[in-house]
Amino acid sequence: PLWVALVLLAAGIVLIALGLRRRRELGSARLLGVGILQTTMLALVLALLWRPVLTVERVRDRQNVVAVAIDASASMAEAEGERSRLQEAATALQGGTLDALREVFDVRLFAFSRRAQALTDLEDVPAPGPQTRIGDALLQMLQTAGSVPLAGIVLISDGAENGDTLTERMLAEIAGFGVPVHTVGVGPEEQGNDVELERLSVAAEAAPGAAVLASVGVRHGPVSGTTRLRVYDRERLLAAQEVTLPGKAGLTEIDVVFPAGQPGTRDLRFTLDPLPGEANVVNNTRTHLLAVPARRRAILYVEGEPRWEYKFLRRAVAGERSLRLASMVRTTPNKTYRQGIESPAELAEGFPRSAEQLFRYDAVIIGSYEASTLNAAQHRLLHEFVDRRGGSVLMLGARRGLAAGGWHNTRLAQALPTHLPARGGELIQATVRPRLTLYGRESAITRLDGDPARNEALWQELPALANVQSAGRLKPGAVVLLEAAGEGNTWPLLAWQRYGRGATYVLGTASTMRWQMHLPPEDQRHETFWRQLLRAMTDTVSERITLRTERAVYDDETRIVLEAELRNERYEPITDAQVEVLVAPEHGGSYVLPMNASGDADGRYTAIVDAQAPGLYRFDMSARAGVRTDGADAGRQDRPGEGAGGRADEPMIGTATAHARRNDGIVEYFATRQNRPLLERVAEMTGGRYWRLTDLDRLVEAIPYTKAGIVQRQTLDLWNLPIVFLVLLALKLAEWALRLKWGRL
Repeated sequence: PLWVALVLLAAGIVLIALGLRRRRELGSARLLGVGILQTTMLALVLALLWRPVLTVERVRDRQNVVAVAIDASASMAEAEGERSRLQEAATALQGGTLDALREVFDVRLFAFSRRAQALTDLEDVPAPGPQTRIGDALLQMLQTAGSVPLAGIVLISDGAENGDTLTERMLAEIAGFGVPVHTVGVGPEEQGNDVELERLSVAAEAAPGAAVLASVGVRHGPVSGTTRLRVYDRERLLAAQEVTLPGKAGLTEIDVVFPAGQPGTRDLRFTLDPLPGEANVVNNTRTHLLAVPARRRAILYVEGEPRWEYKFLRRAVAGERSLRLASMVRTTPNKTYRQGIESPAELAEGFPRSAEQLFRYDAVIIGSYEASTLNAAQHRLLHEFVDRRGGSVLMLGARRGLAAGGWHNTRLAQALPTHLPARGGELIQATVRPRLTLYGRESAITRLDGDPARNEALWQELPALANVQSAGRLKPGAVVLLEAAGEGNTWPLLAWQRYGRGATYVLGTASTMRWQMHLPPEDQRHETFWRQLLRAMTDTVSERITLRTERAVYDDETRIVLEAELRNERYEPITDAQVEVLVAPEHGGSYVLPMNASGDADGRYTAIVDAQAPGLYRFDMSARAGVRTDGADAGRQDRPGEGAGGRADEPMIGTATAHARRNDGIVEYFATRQNRPLLERVAEMTGGRYWRLTDLDRLVEAIPYTKAGIVQRQTLDLWNLPIVFLVLLALKLAEWALRLKWGRL
């Protein structure tokens, strides 16, 4: 029992202490050293008397299988010297590693890119594949090896996973097989002489003539100098921006602004000029599709009294072809002045009284307009305009605006980005200056210049505002783009938030017209701000009938998912439509596919397009009333004069168009550096280890000790190991050496 050993150890310590007391002349420090050596030796002797053993589990020789999987994707064809990564891996395996594994295991070879395939020899490795799907390959090997004792998998790869197959769910499923995966990393972990356009963020849609902002992330190695980012619409150059490389590896982020141009679809190409001697130039380019719709966005602007802000706001957007500002201003208690209307009937009865009337607009601006002017039904419609319609509402600071107009007691107040105050919400006459927030520096709404430093300076140079209105406390989802600072206080000036399907904005001042009145006529900062704000409010607003793809560009993927959304004039889902889409590839004939309802009664319909050929795809969706009762037309070729809508005797609900681009031979040339964290994660989750390619000999020694496959237990005695007796001898010799030194044997 353990307690016997503890009692003997305690007794031994007491005897050692008593024995050392008789040699007090040595001093306490020397006695302590000798006591530690004697106590350690006593504890070791007592431990050996218990005859300790070590039990290890080891696979039985030649009764288990080990799978060696080699990444054969295109990124493994990258060469950092004279040989490619794949050749380096094959050479390392042939240098004795495979022979050593075969002495213990039945070794089975695999190569993988999109899927795993068995090999008889390393010479049979296939041509570089177009994608790396590590999760699928591991799962395939584990499932096919279900009838054999699989002791482990050796995965040799650069970890450049680009098939989204190593999610946490997939890793848990792989780990559930109980087979350790030993990952072997190939390739450098840092980028070399290479620039890569790693990230591209651009809007999917823009108004005609708008300035479009693209945010670009450039991944580079430890190189210094400059390169140039160029933006093309097919072969036409739209913009160029110089990129300065800092001399150390990392990510450099830049913004570039280019014109949206005329209505249509922009087939964009963002390209970095290659560095001198750069081998991989495929990753210097990314593509994007930008839709520039011809439809003008409609905005309803209501004022309860004439004021300067109304006049200058209308003047700011007068030349904006993509926007139609329909306004009504109350000039007397019984008279309303309308501008920008399409017909005499529009707004003839004042503020819209039905969903059909209000929902025809994409955004609503409310100025000095008391909440009491609207009845309960109109307030409910205004709330539904944001929540269900997905429109945008902008509340302006004014004498009778925001809380001063009683809007804090309305349903719309729930949707606003601030809690309007019940008291103290009046318009304050004070000199304040607009100031960009962190979000404002990145927002397209407040971008007066493409250069961040220049943009900041342009805002600081604007004339001061003459008033400000407190909008109350910010809500958790609010984003503040501008602040008003002055007289020792700071107020949120421009804030917005998402609400339901739409968004709401608050601008807490009634004096932005000073940015026009106090500046030269050629200064367009006032016009630019208002146009960008109104575009931002309307660009994200959906139409009744829409057709979308999951993304604009599909690199090395053939599965394109289309989703249509159908709503009536009240923006209620249409669930009983017959929906078809005409698929028109850039190369090949067009054909028609049916779109199936989602089954959730949400007005959504989907179809899957098998886009084998690369190029630009156009999708024309047509929706008619009435449910399809058969699938006879599925996949039929388009018949002249009929189009995608099928039979013409059924009432047409609406049409929509979308585009997508399919590219081949792209993804394997991005993120080609070794992704060591991912390989380590795979090994950790499955009970394996990460190894370097130069450590394969250590891997061969470690892999037999596993609990997977057919294992045998080995019991090793520890008490009679030579190292134990050497330690005992070393302890005694150390004590004698100290005594000899002190002359106290």
